[in-house]
Amino acid sequence: MASTLAPQRGAGVGVDTRGQILRRVLRNRKAVAGAILLAIIVLAAIFADYIAVHDPYTQNLRNRLQPPSGEHWLGTDQFGRDMFSRIVHGARISLRVGFISIGIALLAGGMMGLLAGYYGGWLETIFMRLVDIMLALPGFLLALAIVSTLGPSLTNVMVAVGIAYTPGFARVMRSAVLSVRQLDYVTAAQAAGASDLRIMVRHVVPNALNPLIVHATLALAGSILSAAGLSFLGMGAQPPTPEWGSMLNSARSFIRAAHHVVTYPGLAIMITVLCLNLLGDGLRDALDPRWNR
Repeated sequence: MASTLAPQRGAGVGVDTRGQILRRVLRNRKAVAGAILLAIIVLAAIFADYIAVHDPYTQNLRNRLQPPSGEHWLGTDQFGRDMFSRIVHGARISLRVGFISIGIALLAGGMMGLLAGYYGGWLETIFMRLVDIMLALPGFLLALAIVSTLGPSLTNVMVAVGIAYTPGFARVMRSAVLSVRQLDYVTAAQAAGASDLRIMVRHVVPNALNPLIVHATLALAGSILSAAGLSFLGMGAQPPTPEWGSMLNSARSFIRAAHHVVTYPGLAIMITVLCLNLLGDGLRDALDPRWNR
């Protein structure tokens, strides 16, 4: 990590290093494909009000379970609502849930890992044993238990998924900090009398971000999938909210009569998770200090 992050400067990645990382990412076809797909999904979510030609909540029982047509590009659901409009608006919800939950996990887990890795001792023991306890349960089951306790809602899903992903961020951050704090520029800052807060903010955190960036990208895919799974079980977004997992749950009984009502929401989840995984793999290759030309 030291060679990639230019630690002798002690203030993060230099301009040349950023350019090298960008070139590595651009040479990775999978990462470029993932970034393009993700950009399309994000733009569709931002401009959903202009892209969707129908109101995602308006029902028309006369047009229920219609196949794809010129008027309804992806058909209609069991209430006659336009599937394309609901999927496009659902992108807003799924992305918001993913980013907020990962933000919670990054903040909580990153702080735990930073303090545990920098100070060590009893603080590290307490935090890491807490992480071990949380990792004893599969992440989805932990999130399900939390949201069952808090009650079904989209907000509670964000909190539950964020807590479930916190241990992973804590371990990644602790591992990165343990390697960074042994480097010469951190020792020099300590010898110069810099405070622990200044050393962590100016020297340790900027040079420990690379593995967190990769982990956050991959975890974002998992958080979207987990949130969709909780909504599918009825614990997340509630009808008539156009959320992909909730759409799958409400339409599953019509899979034989009109398969499009479950096919397209499922494809939306799959494509979003796939593009994030492709992008995460590309970033991992670009940010890995052992990457070979």
